[in-house]
Amino acid sequence: MNIRKILMVVLALTASTAVSADGIMSSDKWMSPSSQSIVYTGRVDMSNPYVPRFNWPGTEIRLGFTGTTLRMICRPMTGYFMVSIDGCRAFKVSYNSPRDSVRTLAAALKAGKHTARIMYAIEGLHRRPECHGFLIDRDAALFRPALPRHRIEFIGNSITCGFGNEDNDRNHPFADETENHYYSYATIVSDSLDALHTSISRSGIGAYRNYAGPKEGSPDNMSYRYRYTLFGDTTQLWDFSRYTPEVVCINLGTNDLSTAGYDIALYEKGYRQFLGTVRKAYPKVPIVLLTGPMLQGKENELEKQVLDRIADDCHKAGDRNILRFDFSPQTGALGYGAAYHPSLAQHRKMAAELYPVLRKLLK
Repeated sequence: MNIRKILMVVLALTASTAVSADGIMSSDKWMSPSSQSIVYTGRVDMSNPYVPRFNWPGTEIRLGFTGTTLRMICRPMTGYFMVSIDGCRAFKVSYNSPRDSVRTLAAALKAGKHTARIMYAIEGLHRRPECHGFLIDRDAALFRPALPRHRIEFIGNSITCGFGNEDNDRNHPFADETENHYYSYATIVSDSLDALHTSISRSGIGAYRNYAGPKEGSPDNMSYRYRYTLFGDTTQLWDFSRYTPEVVCINLGTNDLSTAGYDIALYEKGYRQFLGTVRKAYPKVPIVLLTGPMLQGKENELEKQVLDRIADDCHKAGDRNILRFDFSPQTGALGYGAAYHPSLAQHRKMAAELYPVLRKLLK
């Protein structure tokens, strides 16, 4: 449903309680997605403030509202969100059919002030996600919510996305329905540290070579994609002044090295170039170079050696804010998600391992 249609429906509302074909009741009051009371965290294209666009997993919308109900309007087929009202346990909301445009996020609440946290749970490259605003009670209003204290950025691949973590069969392929960034190590550790976070992550992506890519490297690797607001859209460069993290975590290398045909020297060269890009964006922010839990044996050791060497060289050059951390390799003892990706239990273990490192950096 486009924004013009939304406005026409809202302006046409009367005092009755009729329901329109779009699922909008006449007792609803439409609130523009451009409201200053709505806080977006992550890379959101606001070139049209009435139609915010986003597709990186973990993109968040937070708002405060009065009244007893809250409903969200999105572009049909936008995908899946995790929603928490007043800090209570999160639940999944689906926009997964051509007619899904309005979804109820809260109903029958006690009158008073409430807050909503809404996280985009999947990678939305092919869904073209859009938020078209919110519906609240006619006599209600929005207000800007209190926000977590800290700011973190995660850069990564399918592991950071939360690929398959709601599945428990390692033989299953990728599915939107079983990917959930809300249950990823990135979200778990950020919540534990009272931090907002952004996730610049895409399944299959690498520092120099995407999954099963050519030995010479993939032209659409993270070094190329990182500069843009939306994944797969080169029309808008991201403005790094819009979000400054206190620490950045990079988890890239699994796809570069997980299939035959990689060139370890090119991986190191590509990683160094990408690290330079991140350092230019955030000149003084600590950057933690991570190894993921999926690589085993030789490739795991090669990745560690490369990242250790890069960190050492940065220290010698005077940049002491380049740090290293290795997740424990998964063994299967905690189960697997789809396609041998980390299970929910493995993500919780990863978050627990990373917590003391980030806690120290966030002071």
